[in-house]
Amino acid sequence: MSLIANISRRSLHVWRRNLDVSLVTWKTNVLPPLLEPLLYILAFGVGLGAYVQKISYEGRALDYLAFLAPGMIAVGVMFHSIFECMYGSFVRMRYERTFDAILCTPLLIEDILAGEILWGATRGLFAGTAILAMVSCFGLASYPHSLLVLPVSLAAGLLFAAFGLYFAAISPYIDNLNLPTFLFVNPMFLLSGTFFPLDGLPPWMRALAHVLPLTHAVDILRAATLGRLRPGLLLSFAYIAGLGLAVSFFAIRRMKARLIR
Repeated sequence: MSLIANISRRSLHVWRRNLDVSLVTWKTNVLPPLLEPLLYILAFGVGLGAYVQKISYEGRALDYLAFLAPGMIAVGVMFHSIFECMYGSFVRMRYERTFDAILCTPLLIEDILAGEILWGATRGLFAGTAILAMVSCFGLASYPHSLLVLPVSLAAGLLFAAFGLYFAAISPYIDNLNLPTFLFVNPMFLLSGTFFPLDGLPPWMRALAHVLPLTHAVDILRAATLGRLRPGLLLSFAYIAGLGLAVSFFAIRRMKARLIR
C-alpha cells in the first residue's frame, strides 16, 4: 500500500516534461504512427475491401472498411501507448538517465513511474482521437456513440502503457524488448478481431483471443463507431480498467526495484 500512497500530484510534472519534449519532436514522434493506420485502412479496407463484398458481424452485414476502421483505432491506441513506455521509458531510464536526474528533485520514484504511465495513456488517447477523426472523414463513425472512443482510448492507453513499463522494467537490454513485441503485441494485433471476426476461429483460439485486452477494446470501439452499444460491453470496459490498475501496480513495483538496485 505504501507504493500507492507515495504517488502524488507531482507525477504530473513528469507528464508535463514528456509533453514538452514531444512538442519539440512532434514531426517524428506523431506523424508516422498516425499515418500507419491510414495505410492499413487504404490497403486492407479499400484494397482488400474491393474483393470482400460484405462481412458478417453479430448478425449484420457490414462493408469491410466499416468493420476494419474501429480495429485500427484500437491498434493505434495500443501501439502509441505500449511502445512509448516500452522503448521511450527504457531510453529515458538507461541511456538518457532522465530518471536519475528527476530523482535529484523532491519527486519520488513512484511519482516518476506514475507520470510515465500517465504520459503513455495520453499518447493512447491522442492516437484514438486522431484516428477517430480520420475514420470520421470516411463516414465510418456513428455519433454521438463514437464519443465513447475517447474514454475507452484513455483506459486502454493506461493499460498498454503499464504493460510497456513492465516490459521495460524486466528487460536487461533494449534488444530484449523485441521479445514482448513478438510474443504479446503481435498476437494481439493479429488475433483480437481487428482484421476479421473471431467467430471463424477454433474454440481454443477464441478463448485465447478473449483473454487478450485488445480484443475487449476492439469490441467496445467497434460497437461505439457502429452505434450498436450493449450492456455486456460494460464487462469489457471493467476488464480493461481493472487490469490496467493491476498491471500499473506491478509495473511500478518492478521498475522501482530495478532503479533501487
